[in-house]
Amino acid sequence: MIVLGSSGSIGLNALRLAREHNLKVEALACKSNLKVLNSQIKEFAPKLVYIDDDSLKPLVNHKFVFSKNDGIESFLKACSDEIGSTKLINAFVGFDGLTPSVLGLKLGFDLALANKESLVVGGQFLDCAKITPIDSEHFGLKFLLKDRPKIHRLIITASGGAFYNRDIAALKDVSVEDALKHPNWNMGAKITIDSATMVNKLFEVIEAFWLYGCKNIDAYIETKSLIHALIEFKDGSTTAHISKPDMRLAIAHAIGLGNQRIIENLDIQALQNITFELVDLDRYRAFSLKDELLKNPKIGAIINAANDEIVAGFLSKKVKFNSISDAIFDALDKFSSFRLDSLESVVEINKKVKDYIKIRYNT
Repeated sequence: MIVLGSSGSIGLNALRLAREHNLKVEALACKSNLKVLNSQIKEFAPKLVYIDDDSLKPLVNHKFVFSKNDGIESFLKACSDEIGSTKLINAFVGFDGLTPSVLGLKLGFDLALANKESLVVGGQFLDCAKITPIDSEHFGLKFLLKDRPKIHRLIITASGGAFYNRDIAALKDVSVEDALKHPNWNMGAKITIDSATMVNKLFEVIEAFWLYGCKNIDAYIETKSLIHALIEFKDGSTTAHISKPDMRLAIAHAIGLGNQRIIENLDIQALQNITFELVDLDRYRAFSLKDELLKNPKIGAIINAANDEIVAGFLSKKVKFNSISDAIFDALDKFSSFRLDSLESVVEINKKVKDYIKIRYNT
């Protein structure tokens, strides 16, 4: 397999599975974590390596290293020429994951997608039938859909994030450190903040639309993160996907390890007192965009760009937590008439929105 984002949470879990199940790692790519990348090169001996930071390229302990100046496109083309068709895990964070997803499918790779932004901003340009999702919710939906009657409604669940029990009035003053304390999952900083705002769940709704072609999608808060997805079928039956919160399960199925023991089964008694709650739209303002996004999925490119820039500003302590949802609505008001009918227009709006948010919110 090829792992894009090898130093992040998904990448590390994928390589843990490769280690445990003796899988060949053909190529590795990361943003800038030189120490982790060199350690992975030593252990897995990949044929090709990519590091986004050009200044670190000479320090990578490998003969065949690509960096930003070479382009991720050149790296993937070299992988295609050198390695051939194989499993491509795209665990890059943010908008940077779109190009590898588009090109990976064109090159014939079997795409295991953890980069939700690829679908949020560019689902219309991807052959979604050829994508295997790496996400606990979407893995759960895929698992439940096998040989079933027609779908009535898709349901995904949310933990509620770091501030589920926090007084709404106090959210304007919460710290970055508190926002990064997710109750159930160990994730990267960006996605942990997106969980606290429920933007992550908004993105997962549009992911589910692109992956499964259903617009009747809802999300409920299930604070224990044990029930990840449910499907209501037209015959009146409902199925649920239940497991411990461990991303190795979704990754394992995406890379073909679904028939092996990956994690321990959940003790069924842990399901006592499970509740499903409606999403409080006063607390999670951005999630109120769900229906509008499902009606017009193209605006995902605007929402994603605004969220990327403002979350970066919050993580660097330049803006308040509540500014995140403010910036998203602000960007939609400003750019809602922008035509998004090509990959070039998606790239253009990504830059325009980020530049606008950077100036308006001083990020």
